[in-house]
Amino acid sequence: MTAVEKPKYHQISLDIARKIINGDIKEGEKIYGRSELAAIYNVSPETIRRAIAVLKDMGVVSVMHGSGIIVKSRELAYKYVDRFNETDSIEHLQKKLEKLIKAKRKIDDDLNSTIERIIEYTLSLKHINLFNPFEIEIKRGAKAIGKTLSELNFWQNTGGTIIGIRRNGKIILSPGPYAEIKLGDILVIVGDGDVPMKTNHFLYND
Repeated sequence: MTAVEKPKYHQISLDIARKIINGDIKEGEKIYGRSELAAIYNVSPETIRRAIAVLKDMGVVSVMHGSGIIVKSRELAYKYVDRFNETDSIEHLQKKLEKLIKAKRKIDDDLNSTIERIIEYTLSLKHINLFNPFEIEIKRGAKAIGKTLSELNFWQNTGGTIIGIRRNGKIILSPGPYAEIKLGDILVIVGDGDVPMKTNHFLYND
């Protein structure tokens, strides 16, 4: 992402403020008139007017008819530059956060897509006992209802791994240990040949 260039009048006001901080222009000194500044910075007098207006609003300079533009406060020039740098830093962090959020969304999409492909692939390999996916519905009386996978110690008790939960026509991919089992859920499980029997016994027998 290309950084948005700051308005020209802001660049000029910051440049003048930094010259005041560096001592190139001292407190009480008169700055060039608007026409001279317009020529120096190669901009229009209106751009200079806006730049000086910013410095005036911040208390860095004063503008008086007949006296021109006078440097009023070096300390306020410091504050103006610090304030602008802080704002610039916040904008940078916001842009970085936006990029990270977009990257995370892409990773999540890729992860979900990969899991879906794994499920589709494993379901096509049902004849292989070593990695045999199957589905089992959670009916009334199942001890899993209202409990999380962590509370059930599912893998320890069945030897199977839940890779998905079908619920209300949708699938929850790779449910974590805190996923709660509900009545009507269909568990998508992988395991060896005797896992279906162990799972059914675990869910519906004491």
